[in-house]
Formats: sequence, C-alpha cells, structure tokens
Amino acid sequence: MINQSYNFATQAIRTGHRRTPEQEHGEPIFTTSSFVFDNAAQAAARFAGDEPGNVYSRFTNPTTKVFEQRLAALEGGESCVATASGMSAIMVICVALLQAGDHIVSSRSIFGATTTLFGKYLTRLGIETSFVGQTDVHEWKAAINTSTRMLFLETPSNPLSEIADIRGLAALAHENDCLLVVDNCFCTPALQKPLSLGADLIVHSATKYLDGQGRIVGGAVVGDQQRVGEDIFSAIRTTGSCISPFNAWVALKGLETLDLRMKAHSDQAMEIARYLSDHPRVERVYYAGLASHPQHELAKQQQSGFGGVVSFVVKGGREKAWKVIDSTRMLSITANLGDVKSTITHPATTTHGRLSDEQRAQSGISEGLIRIAAGLEFVDDIIADISRGLDA
Repeated sequence: MINQSYNFATQAIRTGHRRTPEQEHGEPIFTTSSFVFDNAAQAAARFAGDEPGNVYSRFTNPTTKVFEQRLAALEGGESCVATASGMSAIMVICVALLQAGDHIVSSRSIFGATTTLFGKYLTRLGIETSFVGQTDVHEWKAAINTSTRMLFLETPSNPLSEIADIRGLAALAHENDCLLVVDNCFCTPALQKPLSLGADLIVHSATKYLDGQGRIVGGAVVGDQQRVGEDIFSAIRTTGSCISPFNAWVALKGLETLDLRMKAHSDQAMEIARYLSDHPRVERVYYAGLASHPQHELAKQQQSGFGGVVSFVVKGGREKAWKVIDSTRMLSITANLGDVKSTITHPATTTHGRLSDEQRAQSGISEGLIRIAAGLEFVDDIIADISRGLDA
C-alpha cells in the first residue's frame, strides 16, 4: 500500500506491507539469507535482473523492502536503499556516484566521523573535499570548482544546530551540475523534507530517531529511481553494506510512532533550551527553536519542528563540563541520540574527539560544550537532573 494521499502518520503505519498467505497483521521478519527458485530458468532470470523477485538478502529481502518503501514514501522520494549504518549510507553514495578526481564541498558542521571519512579515507581514493561554513552560501559558492560533483550537509547540524538554506544550496548545486546531499537525521521526514526543498539525496542514520529506542544500527539513502534505485542499489549489491532483516524490521516498527515521537522530542527540547538560557552558569545555548538563534526564522520556514537536540556551553571549560555530566544521575552518558532515554555527552572528547584542535575550533566545538538529546521522560525530571549537574 503506497498512497500519497494519506497523511504522514498513516503512511508511517501502513505503507509497504503486503500480507503473505498467512494473513498476518504485523509485518513479518524474513530471517533467511537466500530464496528458492521454481527452476533453473527462473534463477537465471532473477540473477540477470530480467525478472523481479528475491535473490539473496544482501540486496533483496521482503522485510528490508517494506522499510525502504515506507521511508521513501515519508520523505517523498522515488526510491530508498537501506544500509548497515548511517556512515555506510554516506560511503555508498560516494562509491556509487563519485570517482577519482571528483571534488566534494561539505559543511564544516557535520558529524566527526563524516569529517574523517571525507578528509582521510576518500582522499586515498582520489576524491578531495573542501569544508566550508554551513550558513554562508557565498563560502559554498567560492569553494566550488570544475571538479565539484557533490555538496554535502546536515541540517540542523551536530551538535550546534546550525541551519542550512536547503533551497539556496540546491539552486547553487544545480547551477554547477552538482548533487545536493542532505543528512536529515536530526529532523527526520516528520519535521523536514529536504527533497521538497530541492535536495537530490537524503541520508539517514536509522540508528537514531527512525528506530527511536536505541536498539539497532542502520542507515538509508532516499532519492530518485536512477541514482538510488539503480546506481546506489547496485553498489549495495556489490559491496554488501546492507542492513540486516531484523534491524530493518526494528526501524520499520519505529517509523510507526515517528510522527508522535518527533513532536514530543521537540517539545521537550524547547523546554530544556528555555531553562538553560536563563541559567547563570550557561554561557550560550544552541537550539534553533529559540528566537535568539541566528537561523531561527529559516528553521521555521523549512522545518515543522526544531528537533530534540540541545547543546550548551558552560563556564569553566572541560573541567566544569565534565563535572556537569558526571553529576547527573538519570541522563545516560552516551554519544548516541534519538532515544526515548535522554542522553548527555561532551562532543569535544566523544563525537568530535578524533578531529584536530584546529578542526574543532573551526567547527565551534569548544571544551565547555555539552550536548543533550532530549528523551521522552517527564521533562521536569530531565531538567532536574541537568540542574543537579549545573548546581554541582
């Protein structure tokens, strides 16, 4: 069932499931590595791609297919390919669509592992990357050269919630015959749809909000039929960076409550951000929902909510930031996010710890910065725990 006339919440619950002869109500998990053919001729046709159908779970699995169809419908894309992780989703885009001699222009305000992938490993393959300020379109324009094939960003950014002008960067990319790839991890399609704003491809870490309970690792790429349904699918088939059927099923079930959860996460984060903004030991709060945020108006234009991640700087640098973190009792000290359980981390020594001091400084990752991913506990309890840390 794929019906674009349905509301987002309905699509998130119903899209993609085709009942088997058993007439199950819930989507089944097909825990099989391979599939049986009626005869040798059918096997040959399936392997050649002349006949549709399941071949091998590395690239065709009914459970994975339901997740892919559902996420594609929610993002408004033609096709989706699920991957083993969010990082593998980014890597498979580069393997499928780029080659030696190509050039990427990337926001500087991205996940630390993505920076390492672009700046270290892709360089070994002859693909160079220039890093620019997320919010300065002129800086993006100046970095593009005749070899540039891709613009990459995540908005809101991790962990400072910088908002990129997706429409503006999409226009710039297409003027220069480039692709615009947007990591939509923080907002998900429940709050933001980059394809409708001109982006070509969307990247997801299904590990985060798509699952929503911190149970699995997975990723996905969403876009058009040619690039995703053929080029990237072919790369997945060959490289094997696929999601497992079980993890696809868990993420699939997570999509059913995505709309409700993202609204709740956003509400929780807003209350936390307001509390932190008034605290005397906090120097600065990074959350696009605050009117004081420099891209607040832009966020209102391209998002229907502001997401669940709040970052803030405490006075006193790393020593005080660690003291705040260690004094909490309920918040989970972990670098993951998108969970129903609230998490807290020190980005300079965790998510962005592998970057150089210069790279962290350029990205605004200070020693006093703390990132909180607001879960779904009672918000007063979350604030009380943060307060315990700040008061310490």
